[in-house]
Amino acid sequence: MKEILIALFLVRFAAVTLLRFVNVRHLQQHGAEVPEAFAGAVDAATLAKSADYTVAQSRVSLLHSIYDGVLLLGFLFTPLFPRFDAWINTLSGSFYVRSLLFMLILTLVETVLDLPFSYYSTFDLEKRYGFNTTTMKLWLSDLAKSALISVILLLVVGWSALALVTHSPEHWWLWVWAFFAIFSITLMYLSPYLIEPLFSKFEPVSDQELEEEIRLLLDKCGLKIKAVQQVDASRRSLHSNAYFTGIGKVKRIVLYDTLLKQMDRSEVLAILAHEAGHWKKGHILKMLVGTELVALAVCYVVFRLIGWGAVPAMFGINGVSFAGQLVLISFILSLVSFLFTPLRSWLSRRNEWQADRFATELTGAPQALARALVKLSRENLANLHPHPLYAAFYYSHPPVVERVAKLNAPEVAKK
Repeated sequence: MKEILIALFLVRFAAVTLLRFVNVRHLQQHGAEVPEAFAGAVDAATLAKSADYTVAQSRVSLLHSIYDGVLLLGFLFTPLFPRFDAWINTLSGSFYVRSLLFMLILTLVETVLDLPFSYYSTFDLEKRYGFNTTTMKLWLSDLAKSALISVILLLVVGWSALALVTHSPEHWWLWVWAFFAIFSITLMYLSPYLIEPLFSKFEPVSDQELEEEIRLLLDKCGLKIKAVQQVDASRRSLHSNAYFTGIGKVKRIVLYDTLLKQMDRSEVLAILAHEAGHWKKGHILKMLVGTELVALAVCYVVFRLIGWGAVPAMFGINGVSFAGQLVLISFILSLVSFLFTPLRSWLSRRNEWQADRFATELTGAPQALARALVKLSRENLANLHPHPLYAAFYYSHPPVVERVAKLNAPEVAKK
């Protein structure tokens, strides 16, 4: 069985690599073609830079995958894993302490091993293409804060989950799922106040007329928000974006300062109308419910596999701790999860089409959203020529050229 698991992992890696290859090959064949809707907005030089950026990202991603794959296989399918597990067991007689140390050390080691790629992506790749504005001091500060938050959350969540496991051996899967669900929803409420401000500065939108127009737009569709804010995203990168954060009565809109510099008011309103569409169409709630249902199924499967007791043998190991079994099961579930990637991507793209339609109906200005998408693509050096198979498998948003063409269609423009 050990050999089968390794073979399945390699098959998945080969499939991912093949998809990357066909995507880059397709881009190299068509990357010089300026789409009709982008004529005048994207010149040949920008298009070439966009293609180079996509290819560079793909190469780094491939190297990162090889690096991670070698480390993962070398850890799970060699004596290193059972020896690590046995060493952890010598550190404490407490089930809680042993399990938390197991997960904590693995998390910190993974973070350290990932640093070379994080550093390269930030200070070489992103800088080379004119995006990075992060200083070394800020990068290290973000890293330290992220690590500290991860440790705190791991200790709090891990200890609570382990307590449920020990106090309800027959039904812990249900209680652990319920705890995770409540905790994740609570974090959605608290994150805008406790976590996000640790990394960025949020302040009211400086353009008061724009803020008023945003509120009028959202009132028009019956969406109440607590605040409209801008964030100093340009401290780290020149990439642009906008998003909703929080949930319930603490929902707020956050606009990147880079976005505000790139877009006119009609385009900002069109982008926010699209985001409002996700709320009004129930996409956020459906995603939350769907995620929790999948989490419930995963918790039950993990419970059954641990009860089965044969998972370590599938890796050629006589036996490992509870935490060790969780790691082994996570590896197996990651192989299964890969098969559902196209379905998740399709569902997400369907939601994006619906949000585009909602924005068009709300603003009556499909061309404004089309212009905004063109600017976002140009400023972020987006790939305008993804391979259809790659896009179908991975893209959470429809290819931007298709979105812009649909928004500019005569039948849409007349509405």
